[in-house]
Amino acid sequence: MTNIALALPLATPPDAGVGNDPWWVVGLKVLIIFVFLVVLTLFNIWWERRVVARMQHRIGPNVHGPFGLLQSLADGMKLMFKEDLMPKGVDKFVYVAAPVIASIPAFLTFAVIPFGPTVKIPFTDTYTRLQLTDLPVSVLYVMAIASIGIYGIVLGGWSSNSTYSLLGGLRSSAQMISYEVAMGLALVTVFLFAGSMSTSEIVAAQSSQQSIDLRLFELPIPGWYAFLLFPSFVIYVISMIGETNRAPFDLPEAEGELVAGFLTEYSSMKYAMFFLAEYINMATVSALATTLFLGGWRAPWPISVWDGANSGFWPVLWFVGKMMCFIFFYIWLRGTLPRLRYDQFMKLGWKILIPVSLGWILLVATVRAVGREVEFQRNYLLIGAGVLALILLIPMVLPQKKTEEPAQTAEGEDFDAFAGGFPVPPPLVDTPSRSEEASRG
Repeated sequence: MTNIALALPLATPPDAGVGNDPWWVVGLKVLIIFVFLVVLTLFNIWWERRVVARMQHRIGPNVHGPFGLLQSLADGMKLMFKEDLMPKGVDKFVYVAAPVIASIPAFLTFAVIPFGPTVKIPFTDTYTRLQLTDLPVSVLYVMAIASIGIYGIVLGGWSSNSTYSLLGGLRSSAQMISYEVAMGLALVTVFLFAGSMSTSEIVAAQSSQQSIDLRLFELPIPGWYAFLLFPSFVIYVISMIGETNRAPFDLPEAEGELVAGFLTEYSSMKYAMFFLAEYINMATVSALATTLFLGGWRAPWPISVWDGANSGFWPVLWFVGKMMCFIFFYIWLRGTLPRLRYDQFMKLGWKILIPVSLGWILLVATVRAVGREVEFQRNYLLIGAGVLALILLIPMVLPQKKTEEPAQTAEGEDFDAFAGGFPVPPPLVDTPSRSEEASRG
């Protein structure tokens, strides 16, 4: 009987764990992630141009390849063979290293993103988890690596020996500080509910219905944290757009103000590496949002009714589909919303997102603490979220006090640039030209 049991195939694949893979499996995973991100970048560039063209009643790329799919590859080859110019007066080492510093962290962040469950590698007897590695603090690892990429933008702007590039780099550093804080605070509530900072454990926590046992109008809310922690989800989505310097928050490369910002003095492959980092960072924050708020690689309803939806390689399809929804949201915003002013952008981060995040954390922590001691209906969490949203909307509904126009400065008095609350240039003084003086003489 024992021999028969040993001869039977395994009903479920053994959990190979993370970190126990052979060296060739690790190398294969690294290669697949690298190729996936490069191909995804080429596809996203084509997709963005096609979608925005459709929104603006244009055709978009349609010549190179079927439906213009090879247009991004043609643009990349053009940049590769384009003459590489280096302006005078730049710091050559930092100028060359900046694109590399910006692009390498973009690839490293995908090391802890789970794409699926444990599967069997085809044509072998090896089982492995569809994740390169996992850490007890995987989410903090992603935040730390993403913060390193900003150094490439700042150093690129500083080393270019250009005023526009320097201003674009400084804007990036201020933008990162503002929205990294809001993004980190939005993830605290996820840690409170999941009880872990591991990406794979957060995905597993969202598959359980116990942690989200609440009903709204007699309809069960799905197990994704995007529903239970909706304010955190909204704050994260806004912060991830500001973090990746995308429209309407693309102030570091505002072409109407700074030519191209930190990219002004770059060309050829250095220019392409900055754009590669931008599009991979879009995929990174979208993958992290999918993992933390949309159940990761687990199938959505009603596909989840199928027993085999969350086994084999099918979860990779669900994961990529959710991630592409976020990238479409990026493209949609770029095609519809105008760019914010810099003071509006900073006000949104420091005066709205961060205070709301702190209040939401206190509310969620209170619900979790009270829920452990007494029998507590988590519908109060929705009530608290509604109250928090009401408090946020009250200042927007109330009429704002109009700022008085600064009075004209009398002749002989010093001009106060900050009289109206923000710096303005001094008024022009009408002075007679040389031709008028000559005519008077």
